[in-house]
Amino acid sequence: MPQPLLRTERLDLVPLAEEHLELEVELDSDAEVLRYLWARARTREEVERNHHQRLLRGRVVDGLGMWVGFLRGVEGSERDRFVGLWMLTPPHGPSQERVPGEADLGYRVMRRHWRQGFASEGSRELVRHGFEVVGLSRVFAQTMAVNAGSRATMTSIGMQFARAFHEHHDDPIPGSEQGEVEYELRREDWELR
Repeated sequence: MPQPLLRTERLDLVPLAEEHLELEVELDSDAEVLRYLWARARTREEVERNHHQRLLRGRVVDGLGMWVGFLRGVEGSERDRFVGLWMLTPPHGPSQERVPGEADLGYRVMRRHWRQGFASEGSRELVRHGFEVVGLSRVFAQTMAVNAGSRATMTSIGMQFARAFHEHHDDPIPGSEQGEVEYELRREDWELR
């Protein structure tokens, strides 16, 4: 099952492909967007490497991967309609146990679209897809403990706090000393919503 096109009220979520590289460059060149991920904006070369890794990660489990979000029903170029990047991938990070039937949820939204509910809207659709179509048993998301915005997004889509933990960072960013958090949503809880 390849990654499908997903739709929400305001977004078309298109499977990440080679032609989306320039959008990723734009997204990852904003240090504020990456504030809780890296200590600085990414160089073009770093984005290109990450792009290829993201494409490969999207082929590990059928139906999982990364999606590029565009405004629906809005005129303009792809770049003008670009909202951000959503991820629903098999566990892959250093503090993520590789468990079949589980997936890691992530999202990054262009700054011009912050505080408009897009992160939650796209994430809800990926969670629905993960449980209904892929057959996942658990979806989780991780962020820095100090990332109040992302934590609010996780809560707004029905995720519950699961744990706090610390990771080693070669290049620590402000707030990393307070650790990381993980939120989760299990299939049985999602079905009760």
